[in-house]
Amino acid sequence: MLYQFEFRTYQRKFKRPLQTSHGIWDIREGIILRLLGENGQIGWGEISPLSWFCSESFEQALDFCHQLPGNISSEMIFAISGELPACQFGFESALNEKNSPPPAPPCQGGEKSENLTYLSQNGEKMQNRFSGLLPAGETALQALQVLWLEGYRTFKWKIGVAAIEQELNIFQQLIQAMHNLCDREKAFLRLDANGGLSYSQAKTWLEACDEVKATPDFSAEIEFLEQPLPVTQFQEMVELNAIYATPIALDESAANLDRIQECYSQGWRGIFVIKPAIAGSPSQLRKFCQTHNIDAVFSSVFETEIGRQAALNLATELSLNKRALGFGTDCWFDDNHSILDFRF
Repeated sequence: MLYQFEFRTYQRKFKRPLQTSHGIWDIREGIILRLLGENGQIGWGEISPLSWFCSESFEQALDFCHQLPGNISSEMIFAISGELPACQFGFESALNEKNSPPPAPPCQGGEKSENLTYLSQNGEKMQNRFSGLLPAGETALQALQVLWLEGYRTFKWKIGVAAIEQELNIFQQLIQAMHNLCDREKAFLRLDANGGLSYSQAKTWLEACDEVKATPDFSAEIEFLEQPLPVTQFQEMVELNAIYATPIALDESAANLDRIQECYSQGWRGIFVIKPAIAGSPSQLRKFCQTHNIDAVFSSVFETEIGRQAALNLATELSLNKRALGFGTDCWFDDNHSILDFRF
């Protein structure tokens, strides 16, 4: 089938810049895709690159879109190079989601809209299924209180940004605050280093996490330490994962399907953090996950609702272990999607 192809770019400014060991991120750029089928059905997709996570750059994705003709076929879409994983995801999603209209925008001021999918199939609030992203540094303590009141019980905190002594001090305050908030329930914390720790620092963090795990009747649980070391130190992470009680999750090391397959072939049977929007072809990712039953945590790259819904559909289908999905990112933008005018 042939599709009429149109696209437009967008920019969304973070309410506050996101700090990671890769640097400071203040604007999310991406591309909205629209495919009009011969039968009149419209498909929507999103390309949301993350170049420091081994995807193509925004400029490369935009150049690819400019090079395409006004009419494209499904064969052309499935032939997109693996060197353009965000493009693979965006175009395939537009094919798979062709019966879905563009989602309703959030309410003015960034509040949650009743039109958005915040309930799971069994009526459970989605905040219970999502992990809320905490900002780096001491502001995580205030953000924890806000996200807790919104219903989140799994949290992700960026580390490897400030001095380790300072972050360990905040860590102790954070887990104590989580414990104090709990009332006959568990709260979970994920620590994300984005590959920014040294080997000795990773050991220090894992020792601190294991101490929390060993504390009797403590309600705050460390779920995993995410990508403590650079991609080049894969074997060291395998070693640490075998030594400590706190699991390690691979993130940058598993940035796309090729890397996921490589880590698996080298023996990794631990947790994979998968960002569908930059992982590559959804159909190939689905086949790999279903074949190997990997322990996967699915996560956002700060997509709009178009990319987010496509990623969530895939994550819901492939999440076998009931781990919270890493899509609790609403509070990081305060626009009302007016920049995403879907009338092409």
